[in-house]
Amino acid sequence: MKSNFIKVLITLSITLCFQLEATAQNLLQTDSTLHPTDTSEVKTKKQLRKEAKEKKNLRFSILGGPGYTPDYGFLIGMSMLFTFKTDTTEPDLKRSVVPIAGAWLSSGGFNLIAKPQLFFNNDRLRYFGQVQYRNNYDNYYGVGFSTNEATPRSDSTTQFFQNSISVNGSFLFRYKESDFFIGPSFDVTYRDLSEIAAGMATDPTYIAQGGKDDGMSIWNVGIGFEISYDTRDIPANAWEGIYFDLTTRYYDTWLGSDTRWGFVSAEYRQYKLLPFLGERKVLAWTAKIRSSYGDVPFTDMSLIGSPFDLRGYYLGQYRDKTSAFAMAEYRNMFNSKSKLVSKLGFAVWGGVGMVGPDLITPGGVLPNFGAGLRVEVQPRMNFRIDLGRDPLANQNLVYFNMTEAF
Repeated sequence: MKSNFIKVLITLSITLCFQLEATAQNLLQTDSTLHPTDTSEVKTKKQLRKEAKEKKNLRFSILGGPGYTPDYGFLIGMSMLFTFKTDTTEPDLKRSVVPIAGAWLSSGGFNLIAKPQLFFNNDRLRYFGQVQYRNNYDNYYGVGFSTNEATPRSDSTTQFFQNSISVNGSFLFRYKESDFFIGPSFDVTYRDLSEIAAGMATDPTYIAQGGKDDGMSIWNVGIGFEISYDTRDIPANAWEGIYFDLTTRYYDTWLGSDTRWGFVSAEYRQYKLLPFLGERKVLAWTAKIRSSYGDVPFTDMSLIGSPFDLRGYYLGQYRDKTSAFAMAEYRNMFNSKSKLVSKLGFAVWGGVGMVGPDLITPGGVLPNFGAGLRVEVQPRMNFRIDLGRDPLANQNLVYFNMTEAF
């Protein structure tokens, strides 16, 4: 799920676009199915393919091709989506979802990210997590709204090279027969920073945290817990329901972290079908707060700007100990007799965010709006292309991802 940013004046090129589906079981049966003795029960090839497809457990979709982004230059990107049931004998068990995105960058390096949502034991146990490998140039604009807004982006002011691996997630256990889940949370992250820009090397936060002219390394190892309330029909692309999540983690030297720090985040989402507009019309809205404390590494402060919040701001351009945002999104899938048209749709959104040392002293306001294309690659699973607007810098950025933003 890696975000790709692009200015509106840059022409996006996706010349390779294909979709594959694979299955781990229930291929076409032989004998009586393919060669029934009763001619009245002969099935067409189309019916056989449809029945075989419905019996598939593992479904696998791919979209990819060349592109260009201001962040990384020319690249070859690919998004993959795996969905399956961890137990096919449980008819009501939600399908597990594993979206994976990767990119080979002409500017040097490779990115890979996976965000599994796994459901076990008739949805009495869940695992929601993320695995990310980054080997690319990144940018650090300092800490605080005013500094972030005033720092120009360039290879001499903000750029550095990051080689990092991060694994985090939560094991969530259903509380009795309710819609509440609770369980332990963890994070293990290693970052190696090098090729530090001259402007970044003089940043006071970077220096105070041990940064040198030739770079630094950062270990983060933390544990915590997560509590959630979830009535969504399908978490990866909800049409109805409510989701509330409270997560906290603490990082300490006795765990293996370089510093002592922690964070608390709270998020609310709600989804509502709009039948008076037709089928598959959804209004979704969300609000999230993340506040960190202690000796927080600048790489792990609260950020605004990602494929999952205010799309249009560079990831990490605005950072401080606390961030918050609220947004609403209208999602519309087309309903047509044409199978191709029915797989297409669009979304429009608007929102606002902030960063600051705490929630009551925001450094400034971050407005945001945008629109995007939706392509259904599997039932209720969309590939999205979003164009987000940053009114402060008058810039537009493009994002490619499997599954919805929230």
